[in-house]
Amino acid sequence: MEHIKIISTGKFLPEIKIDNKMLAQKYKVTDEYIEKRTGIRTRYYANEDIVEMAVKSAKEAIKNKTINIDLIIVASTTTQRLMPGISYLVQKELQIENCMCLDILAGCSGYINAFDIARNYIAIGKVKTAMIIGVDILSKYVNEEDIGTAIILSDGAGATVIQEEDIEKKYESNIKSDGKNSEILTCLATSKIYMDGKAVYKYAVTETVKNINELLEIAGENLDSIKYIIPHQSNLRILNSITAKLNIPEEKMFKDIQYVGNTFCASIPIALNEMFEKNMLQDGDKIILLGYGGGLNTGSILLEI
Repeated sequence: MEHIKIISTGKFLPEIKIDNKMLAQKYKVTDEYIEKRTGIRTRYYANEDIVEMAVKSAKEAIKNKTINIDLIIVASTTTQRLMPGISYLVQKELQIENCMCLDILAGCSGYINAFDIARNYIAIGKVKTAMIIGVDILSKYVNEEDIGTAIILSDGAGATVIQEEDIEKKYESNIKSDGKNSEILTCLATSKIYMDGKAVYKYAVTETVKNINELLEIAGENLDSIKYIIPHQSNLRILNSITAKLNIPEEKMFKDIQYVGNTFCASIPIALNEMFEKNMLQDGDKIILLGYGGGLNTGSILLEI
């Protein structure tokens, strides 16, 4: 079955909320300085471990529903667990008997890769229903001597359940990787996140626009037919620059980074969950999911709700 439908979403944000005043005192800057540079007002730090976060988002996605999950894919950049993977432990907690599990590392845009893999398993008839989870616990990898990353990073998890669909629905993807420029955004399992801010900004506002334009050509669509672009919530300045380069109204580019922060792999599924909760997405709407970041990895998906 080639066509898919999003049937449920969930998210988890930790209880500890870090506002700009807390970081401003620590780094001897002003609240306004942080918000001007990032657009962020609050972010979250977790006491939970990464598996707990993934499980909580998954449980919210399936609460009060009877869903038979055939595939779980978890995208993360901050797990130190080699085996079993996070997806296997989510399966265990959800008490799913027969299920394929997979964890992937594809940088900040890993959720896009995971979503596309899940959809392709459905398209070839291997599974009927898949859960995609993006989860990161970035507070544990903050370089406290680097204000540029310390003021943007946040913890969170988001889950999306997709299912085969009889009704024809649009779906196209465009995922590109660029390992030769990988040094501008890196993190070893035993160290802290390093980011060349200027290089990341230049990459993000150039490659994303190129990627979206390619996707639209592949899909035979134009930006007028797209209700929302739902991007990785990296930095408000980056999102505003992408919006300007695409020459689209601000309201078409969904943003929640102001009060969630940059949660890497979790940012797109958290945003999707919020949009469904607010009834912003209806059957037939066409949206673009946009991921970009470490790898380097740039990916976009055009799908019909």
